[in-house]
Amino acid sequence: MYVCLCNGVTDREIREVAAAGCRTLPELTMRTGCGATCGSCLDMAQQVLDEVHAARALDVPVLAPDDALSRAA
Repeated sequence: MYVCLCNGVTDREIREVAAAGCRTLPELTMRTGCGATCGSCLDMAQQVLDEVHAARALDVPVLAPDDALSRAA
């Protein structure tokens, strides 16, 4: 989905740069151009950034049942 129509920036592009370490709107604008023209997309862009970083904060390793059993033996 397009987030920034003025500069043709999609949510996929925002997710990619966020996964690569982009954390702020000014940095997102420098990397992608998102929000550099009219700025009406900045709220949506911030939501996408927040979603990516919230999901990454929840990434925890989970042991499969076989792994737990093999360690106990």
